[in-house]
Amino acid sequence: MALTPTRRLLSRLRALMAAGTAQLADIVALVAGELVAEVCSAYGLRGGEILELRATHGLNPGAVGRTRLRVGEGIIGLVAATGQVLNLADAQNHPAFAYRPETGEEPYASMLAVPVRRAGRTLGVLAVQNRASRRYTDDEVEVLETVAMLVTDSLASSTSDEAPEKGFFGTVQRHFEAAALSPGIVFGPALLHGARRAPRRLLADQPDLELTRLEAALASMRKDLDALIRDQLPDGEAPRDVMDATRRVAADPGWLRRVTAAVRGGLSAEAAVHRVASDVRGRMRQIVDPYLRERLADLEDLADRLLLALDGDETPLIEASGTILIARRLGPAQLLEWHARGIAGVAIEEGSAGGHAAILARALGLPAVGGARGAVEAASTSDGVVLDGDEGALILRPESALRDAYQRAADSRAIRVAARALLRDAPSITRDGTRFRLFMNAGLPQEMPQLEATGAEGIGLFRTEIAMMARGAVPDVAEQAAIYARVLDEAGGRPVIFRTLDLGSDKLLPDHTAPREENPAMGWRSLRVGLDRPAVLRRQLRALLLGAAGRPLSVMFPMVATLGEFRQAKALLVTEAGRIPRPPETLAVGTMLEVPALLWQIPALMAECDFISIGSNDLVQFIFAADRGTPSLAERYDLLSPPMLSLLEEVSREAAATGMSLSLCGEAAARPLDAAVLLALGICQLSMSASSLLGVKESLRALDLNAFRPFLEGLRRSAAAYGSLREPIAAWARDHGMPQ
Repeated sequence: MALTPTRRLLSRLRALMAAGTAQLADIVALVAGELVAEVCSAYGLRGGEILELRATHGLNPGAVGRTRLRVGEGIIGLVAATGQVLNLADAQNHPAFAYRPETGEEPYASMLAVPVRRAGRTLGVLAVQNRASRRYTDDEVEVLETVAMLVTDSLASSTSDEAPEKGFFGTVQRHFEAAALSPGIVFGPALLHGARRAPRRLLADQPDLELTRLEAALASMRKDLDALIRDQLPDGEAPRDVMDATRRVAADPGWLRRVTAAVRGGLSAEAAVHRVASDVRGRMRQIVDPYLRERLADLEDLADRLLLALDGDETPLIEASGTILIARRLGPAQLLEWHARGIAGVAIEEGSAGGHAAILARALGLPAVGGARGAVEAASTSDGVVLDGDEGALILRPESALRDAYQRAADSRAIRVAARALLRDAPSITRDGTRFRLFMNAGLPQEMPQLEATGAEGIGLFRTEIAMMARGAVPDVAEQAAIYARVLDEAGGRPVIFRTLDLGSDKLLPDHTAPREENPAMGWRSLRVGLDRPAVLRRQLRALLLGAAGRPLSVMFPMVATLGEFRQAKALLVTEAGRIPRPPETLAVGTMLEVPALLWQIPALMAECDFISIGSNDLVQFIFAADRGTPSLAERYDLLSPPMLSLLEEVSREAAATGMSLSLCGEAAARPLDAAVLLALGICQLSMSASSLLGVKESLRALDLNAFRPFLEGLRRSAAAYGSLREPIAAWARDHGMPQ
């Protein structure tokens, strides 16, 4: 049986590479001959984001090492910048064409150029040219893309003598402006979230054997999907529709036909799947329609599952200790997994300060930045990284002088942190004598030693779902009770407010599938899940009561939208309290104020609850209809804006009139300026991450409320001129020596 063009080319490439002496010049000559192309050229990326002609068959040999283009310059540079194939019948009249006289390419009209990529990063470009004006066939495009995948090692190793030395400082420094999510300055090698290793074996001598392996892996993948749908899918039509759609994609003959064709062409099963997955990633970057992006995301996920099935148990666990994790998106459960493996810091391209991953990073004391667009694409595993979570910066492959400067900044920061530690036992009183109370947010028993280290008065918010996310499942009553008992033991008599499960939105357990929702932050989450699944909520309430073991207990319900919801939840708690042999000494029941609808039910609510805690993170996003997890909106709306200050002042006034305990436990409490404004409005109980507490205490102790209140009132009277009052407040703080 005659070999197909792809099989014939791959067979000859295999023989060439097996000799161990194959050079890029040999490879391009072979490709030119097999594709009946008059020119085949390989361009490689070198320091400074320059593409250099590394080998050619058909162009002037003297141009090798001399012809250079910047990424984005010329057709070759455009392919490198976009990662997309260009198939041109008249290349020289393309708007991006850049003439290089030393190449002698004037006679050639048509060009096919494909990117050479590995682990999501462009290494160079492979191109063929012909004198005749023609578009290359789909088969020819496929062959050249396959060759591009095979020459990554040859292209990566064929470096210019002028290229900078590799190592921790890499080849070219890249600086990314970012949002500061969690403070700290750290250094380490990059680790890309979701990056898969390249296939160990690219070519296969026995396509039939590879097809058998592929079919077995497909069967295993489909079996796992069926088990997931049968055993772990929540009730309801929406999640089942989502998983059924995923199962249909898994059985779709379109992408599987492409994988099979690549195997028949001579690739190993892993290489064929890897190539299809890479093609999917390239398409995803170009698609705007969210529905199509979801379908392609499903396909990419299935390709990863298929690669795992092909690898079996041979996939090694990536070393994470001391690394800087770089991710496009990251949920809190994933962050917990990586933190347990020892990462030193994290950069999330699509992360904002109000996102749950950012909140968790602060709770863990893990330096983090967000919004560093393009970092995943620009980074390679083991690149040196500097992450500045104080000012918001990510530097890839830092030059030695810059790294030394950041080392000095880190040393200076350590001195400041040590100085603030001396404030632990200092009284929480402003300069004018106003008393304030600072509490700590926590989510894991391991965080409790920070109570003593910071001098916090107690735990103003214990996020009970975090410990469950760390375990990967909801523990039984006895296990939960042990966790809560340990927290109360560690608190040593200080007050602890336990918030019931706040799962949903971006906080999901690894073994639970979320229902598909258009707006999950406003969907089936938090108390809504508990009231719809009362058995889960009652088990948690019983565990809290048992864990208290006769001690005072404070329980707070999240995402309450109506007085009726609060009454339902409180009734479940009271019922469970009546069933245990040793009820708490005192039982305080409170609510978070996050949903705007609750603002118009405050008087009735205050008559039935013991305390209210303002959850500023969700309250701000719902007031302004701005998803707090969207980086482009992260700085658009501000707690220090006229409408939010009016709202907070009204709630504070009503609480004072009834003697209701009122606190704020959102991330705004961790910002010194916001904390100063909250004190001026009468909200004097604040709860925040441990890493922020002493800094806020230092600032508030320097605040003179007698001077600040009149300034703030005057500023608010002229508030029509401001979308946010942050800048003038910051200027006042600087003028009055208040640390920010």
